[in-house]
Amino acid sequence: MTERQKRAVVLLSGGLDSATALAIAKAQGYSCHVLSFDYGQRSHTELNAAKRVAASMGVTEHRVLRLNLEDFGGSALTDTSIDVPEGETEGIPVTYVPARNTVFLSLALGWAEVLHAEAIFIGVNAVDYSGYPDCRPEFIEAFEKMANLATRNGVSGEPFRIETPLIDLTKAEIIRKGVELGVDYADTVSCYQADEDGRACGHCDSCRLRAKGFADAGIADPTRYV
Repeated sequence: MTERQKRAVVLLSGGLDSATALAIAKAQGYSCHVLSFDYGQRSHTELNAAKRVAASMGVTEHRVLRLNLEDFGGSALTDTSIDVPEGETEGIPVTYVPARNTVFLSLALGWAEVLHAEAIFIGVNAVDYSGYPDCRPEFIEAFEKMANLATRNGVSGEPFRIETPLIDLTKAEIIRKGVELGVDYADTVSCYQADEDGRACGHCDSCRLRAKGFADAGIADPTRYV
């Protein structure tokens, strides 16, 4: 009797970090069930990028769920009346989407339970990031504990792990790791306000962190800019 291949649900936005997290999950031998969200975000080109990345990496399955987080607003990414900042900001930026990673991980947890998956991969990072509270190790640890208290699988001997392989890496280290694993970063879109052709603005926080990462890594930046 052959041993069942281990399974993971991988959250994929279409950006640089999540694409790298997917490559790491694949390299660790997981059958990757990939989940993306059309949540009312300002730029939908990242979903096209997610589809490209999932196809190029030969994942087991890729699903896109529709959420209407723009009904709540409260973020420059889901409310077009709030401008995306193009300079450094203090504190938690207006691009923070209220409870986004909590919602995303909860839905990933539901699918993971159905699949009897051992792990959920998410590309959060606590080094080169924008100050989002739901990217911190404390949040991930708390969510993993909750996941194993709140699910049938968790209480019956099939615990879940929330895998955050990028959490302690700089953006340059993430890029080097991805290149080592064959990630084509030209397929990814990180910009908060990319145009319909997927071209980046070059000015938002995400663009600046991405560009600095490539420069620090000494790797040519394949990003297409407006």
